[in-house]
Amino acid sequence: MDEIGLFPLGIVLLPTERVPLHIFEERYRELIGECLEDDSEFGLVYADEDGVREVGTRARVAEVLERFEDGRLNIVVEGGARFRVEQLTRGRSFMTAVVVDVEDEASEVDAESAARATGAFRALAALAGAEPEAPDESSQLLSYELAAQVELPADAKQGLLESRSEAERLDRVAGLLDEVRRVLIAARELGERAKQNGSKPA
Repeated sequence: MDEIGLFPLGIVLLPTERVPLHIFEERYRELIGECLEDDSEFGLVYADEDGVREVGTRARVAEVLERFEDGRLNIVVEGGARFRVEQLTRGRSFMTAVVVDVEDEASEVDAESAARATGAFRALAALAGAEPEAPDESSQLLSYELAAQVELPADAKQGLLESRSEAERLDRVAGLLDEVRRVLIAARELGERAKQNGSKPA
């Protein structure tokens, strides 16, 4: 258990994922400033109209893109270990909490689940015309490494964050990636039909 500063946001940060953030509120400029000075982590937790989630991700500033004269910052953060908020604490301008790391339950990941998720990822990348790095199917974080490279709904990402089984996450990721691919195919077909309709003589 340790105490860390929390940054509630309307996004979910997955382990291994990198996201850009614009830091403008005074309290979060203070938090990020301390993290940069001490090379320490903060906790990014998903917050929406239903409140702040208990399970979040430790985040480290991977890069400072821009510093503004008024103190604002553009940074890139990278997701690390997951944690659960045990108790909110007081005394700082930003939210703080005592947290405990979330570990996966011991379970075997069968090669078939890894291959299916990786196959779904490759099929989506091919459809999108992207050429991502080849995923390592033996990685213990494969589910997160695949999901981190695709735009997914925050609720779906939070579900992945809270799952304590890599096998379950891989199955979920495969389904999510297949769904994104189906939506992309449908959108393209709709676009093609619209073009054809537009080109018909009056």
